[in-house]
Amino acid sequence: MKTNIEDHITDVMIENDFSGTVLVKNAKKTLTNKSNGYANRSEDIINSSDTRFGIASGCKLFTAIAICQLVEDGLLSFDTKLKDCLNISFPYFDKDITIHHLLTHTAGIPDYFDEEVMDDFEELWIKNPMYLIRTLEDFLPLFQNQSMKLKVGERFHYNNAGYILLGLIIEQTSQVKFADYIQEKIFKKSRMADSGYFEFDSLPQRTAFGYIDFPNGTWKTNIYSLPVKGGSDGGAFVTVNDMANLWDALINNQLLSEENTHQLLTPYINTRDDGNGFYGYGVWIEKNENEILKYHIMGYDPGVSFHSAFYPNTLIKTVICSNKSDGAYGIMKEIEKDLLK
Repeated sequence: MKTNIEDHITDVMIENDFSGTVLVKNAKKTLTNKSNGYANRSEDIINSSDTRFGIASGCKLFTAIAICQLVEDGLLSFDTKLKDCLNISFPYFDKDITIHHLLTHTAGIPDYFDEEVMDDFEELWIKNPMYLIRTLEDFLPLFQNQSMKLKVGERFHYNNAGYILLGLIIEQTSQVKFADYIQEKIFKKSRMADSGYFEFDSLPQRTAFGYIDFPNGTWKTNIYSLPVKGGSDGGAFVTVNDMANLWDALINNQLLSEENTHQLLTPYINTRDDGNGFYGYGVWIEKNENEILKYHIMGYDPGVSFHSAFYPNTLIKTVICSNKSDGAYGIMKEIEKDLLK
């Protein structure tokens, strides 16, 4: 017999025309693993638990873990200044920007896609074709010579460019290409065998196309809406099981020492007016007074919506991957109605 949460999620998926896969696990068993919609609409290939989905900015956690690993190895510190660990010129950037500022979105630098003033991601590629964006250096012309947006440490300002810089720091410090570093030091250690930073023009099998739906019922894929290869600010592909394995590896100190895991999961900066939302290193943190309710990551791009969380009180992990521009948030809220009663 199906559990209540399975029945509930199935109904919500159908009601909202959700396309993707949902996984909910506790420490002992899988509570639900449900899929709906198509990974490839043209060929009628359905989504499944083995489908690889893009997760957009959900990947910032991988970048933050990598930085913490390099700190643990004694190659960096969280107080290391940008100017001292990256030999790239940023003529208008403040000289006091540190790795901690970049990790917590408090560096004050300009963003190549500023969500406070822009709402159409596709506008970026008019002058900078997305098919030319294959390396982290390819992102630099989008923000490198712009002036500071804010003073260093002034406030939280969600910033993709800051995580591009962190990726470049990882490459320069480790002497390994960013995607290769993540594959070796994070994906392999976390048993994320199906995950990777794939290029749109050479996707492996079982990878979902991202779909952008229009009010008149037509649609298009997102291959001309995003960089051809994702970077350290987002763009990897994962399966739901791989993402659950990542949470296990992180929480059980398999990727970092207990001390550095704690550093990553510390709520450093307030992100919400109600005082209960915070940001750590690459991870969002929700509190209720002094109690941590959940650690979570999310990502939204044209044709991508993603939410994943770890709830420390119950040891439950949720992963919601969708290959449409929305849908993951609604499923997450419905799951939490059952989990957080």
